[in-house]
Formats: sequence, C-alpha cells, structure tokens
Amino acid sequence: MSTKARHSDAPAGPPASPPDEEELARGLCASDEIAFAAVYRRWGSLVHTLASRSLGDPHEAEDVTQQVFIGAWRGRAGYRPERGPLGAWLVGITRRKIVDALAARTRRLALAESVAYDADGRRHDAGVEEVLDRVLLVDALSRLPRGQREVLCMAFYEDLTQAQIAERTGTPLGTVKSHTRRGLHRLREGIEQGRADERAAAREEKPHPTAHPS
Repeated sequence: MSTKARHSDAPAGPPASPPDEEELARGLCASDEIAFAAVYRRWGSLVHTLASRSLGDPHEAEDVTQQVFIGAWRGRAGYRPERGPLGAWLVGITRRKIVDALAARTRRLALAESVAYDADGRRHDAGVEEVLDRVLLVDALSRLPRGQREVLCMAFYEDLTQAQIAERTGTPLGTVKSHTRRGLHRLREGIEQGRADERAAAREEKPHPTAHPS
C-alpha cells in the first residue's frame, strides 16, 4: 500500500472548533481580516435583526448592518475587552447606527414637509399621502444639478449647516446659500409637477360612466 493510500485511510481528526469570542476580539484588534470575516458571520444576523425590528425597512436594515461592520473595522482600535464582550460592543454600535438612521429618516420627512409649502407657508394638497411625497422628493432631488443636490444632501442627510458645507466643499458661503435656495425652489416645482402627473394618471384610470339608452 502506498504512502498516499495509508494517509487517505487514516481516520480524520475532530473538526476544528470555531474560535471563541475572545479569540475573535484579539484577531479584530490585530487587524486580522479572516477574524473579521468570522465576526461578521457570527454577529451579522443579529445586527440585521435588531436593525430590521427597529426600522421596519429591510433596505435600511441592510444599510445599517453594513455601516455597523464598517464602523467596527474602522474603530477596532477603540475596542476594550475589559469593558465588555465583543458582541455587546457590536450591539452598542448597532444601536447608535439605528439612531442615526432614524434621525436621517426624520430629516428626509422634514424636507418633504418643507417643500410641500410655499414660501408664504401655505400648504399644497394637504391630503396627498406622505409616501407619495417621499417618492416624489427622491425623484426631484435626483434631477437637481450636482451642486444643488450635494448641498441639500449634506444639509438634510448629514445635518450640516451652510457654513459647514462651505468649509467642507471649499465653496463660497454665498454660493452654498444660492444652491440651497434654488435647489429648494426646484424641489417644490418637481414635487408639484409629480403630484399633477399622479392626479392626471388617476383620472385616466377611473372607468368612464357607461351611457344608458333612454
């Protein structure tokens, strides 16, 4: 019998046990990408479940899950085992990211609400569903010129002031204010046009009354 055959007939040893939490924590702190992948496999489902229950939106939950593990990798040097286990640290990051996601959602709704008003504070079409407003908002925002879109996204999604936006982008403050004013005006126009299109489509879908013979 060849050496190869003898080796193939040898009984296999017991399967390697998965690394414990402390080992994974050490690997993460040492920037071990294999350990980090194991961390994701072990806690990814938990993080996604927590996010999904809190946000009620599978797409937002996926985004939060990604942000949690990106944050964990980037902030790995800040993990302190003596303060608690790795799983609890990840749950803490998850809660903070959920709070951030809810705050961003609130800002988006506030933006949708703000563009639903004229400059004099009068609301248009108060009975329009908020969901439609949000859909129209995203569509109108995507159609803005790049400068206006970037300024509004930083203002509402990152909660930056106009001065902070000017500092980050290197754009004069007057230009930032101009982009904000013009961008909001175009958003209002875009949402109003979208509402008009929706009403027209709804009228076309209504069945026409059938004429009855006299």
